[in-house]
Amino acid sequence: MYISITGLRPKGIVGTIRFWSLAIPSFRQAQQAKGNLFCEVRRIKNYQCTLTAWSSREAMLDYLRSETHLKAMKAFPKIATGKSYGTEAESVPSWDEAFETLLQKGRDH
Repeated sequence: MYISITGLRPKGIVGTIRFWSLAIPSFRQAQQAKGNLFCEVRRIKNYQCTLTAWSSREAMLDYLRSETHLKAMKAFPKIATGKSYGTEAESVPSWDEAFETLLQKGRDH
């Protein structure tokens, strides 16, 4: 399975409002996306984090290219900073493991 971890920090009040207006529909779409096996969100150390598991990297990429997620990605540089990381795994990591991996290996955005 393919694991995707993100941790984002909205920029200011306007960025926070815009972030949530895009994040909620994106999360709902991820929950229903073909190939999604696991989907949770948490706030950890001022990061708004998502942890998702997909049947394959291709399934995750199909979701990534969806209209709702593309809209959020295009707005991202104006509204937030953060990290993302994806990897193949046998099981879904714990939130502690996922967040530590994100901090150590995640790509800055």
